[in-house]
Amino acid sequence: MNVYDYAHALSKAIRASSEYRDFKKALENLEKDSAAKEMLSDFRKNQWELQQQKLSGQEISSEQEQRLSRAWEIIKLNMVIKEYLETEYRFSVMLADIQKIIGEPLEEVAALEKEKTRPEQSQSEEQQKE
Repeated sequence: MNVYDYAHALSKAIRASSEYRDFKKALENLEKDSAAKEMLSDFRKNQWELQQQKLSGQEISSEQEQRLSRAWEIIKLNMVIKEYLETEYRFSVMLADIQKIIGEPLEEVAALEKEKTRPEQSQSEEQQKE
């Protein structure tokens, strides 16, 4: 079996997983509930804006944080949103785990490349000291 066959088998296994099936079902339920969908979209938009504000060094007011916190408490009460977020989290954890496993060979190659360049750097550092 070649690497592409394994990739297709992995794709099939992901689709067959409970994490994928549950997430897909929760997404379908969210799509059917326009109020829940809009509520979650607004929350994520506000959350994103606050994160961008923090990253750009702007100060976040306690009122903004409280407003986001209250919105979070409200959306958690909506069972459609709650189910969606829970299944989204489980699915994303599974994908992150898979990505980590797939990335292991790249880490090995990167480590070899780093070792390969390290002696060159040491020599040039020694030459600079002289």
